[in-house]
Amino acid sequence: MKIVFEISKEKFKDAKKILEENPYAEDSFAKAGYVLKEGKALGEDENYYVYLDAGEDFVKKAKEKLKDVAKAVEGEKSERIIKKVEEEQNSAVSGFGSLFG
Repeated sequence: MKIVFEISKEKFKDAKKILEENPYAEDSFAKAGYVLKEGKALGEDENYYVYLDAGEDFVKKAKEKLKDVAKAVEGEKSERIIKKVEEEQNSAVSGFGSLFG
């Protein structure tokens, strides 16, 4: 399940602390894998965005953990951000492959 969370500049430090806590725990963001991007880098606003591709159970936990510092992005904006992040990841992987290919 793919989801995007939006974090305001004011809440960024608190959100980052949550994202980075207990990286070895079974239900940590580090284990689930997430991408944290600046909105400007995505052609968006000045907020920050967390892209998460995880199972439905983890997404529920993520929403609960982030409820005070971030909000889920929906609709066209969410689709646009997911597409940009995935394109960036795919181009990075293909570039890395050509290094060793």
